[in-house]
Amino acid sequence: MSATLLDAADGIVTITINGRLSPEDLAAAHASAGAYLREWAGGSLLIHGEHFQGWTREGDWADLAFQTANDDLIRKMAIVGDTRWQDLVVIFTAKRMRPFPIEYFPIGQTDEALAWLKS
Repeated sequence: MSATLLDAADGIVTITINGRLSPEDLAAAHASAGAYLREWAGGSLLIHGEHFQGWTREGDWADLAFQTANDDLIRKMAIVGDTRWQDLVVIFTAKRMRPFPIEYFPIGQTDEALAWLKS
């Protein structure tokens, strides 16, 4: 599985993405994260993508069910990853088109990402 829920504490759901992300793995991570967001009545997302290697070509990437069901519960999203993916990840996450701020942080700036999520 390329997307795994690592932690859920203090209003922050932490997910790691390793290798190539598939729609099925994304849906599973969305289901886990969504459960916490609903239980907490809102929270933030921290995505660790240090070992992210892109997206699979196969599968249904058009499923927006997570966004429809949970965007109102998300306060902020911070993504930590290799800067070579930054532009594509910003497009993939629909930054500026979603009702919460999304920021991208280079590898090694997890502490800064957490501080931003908590601010």
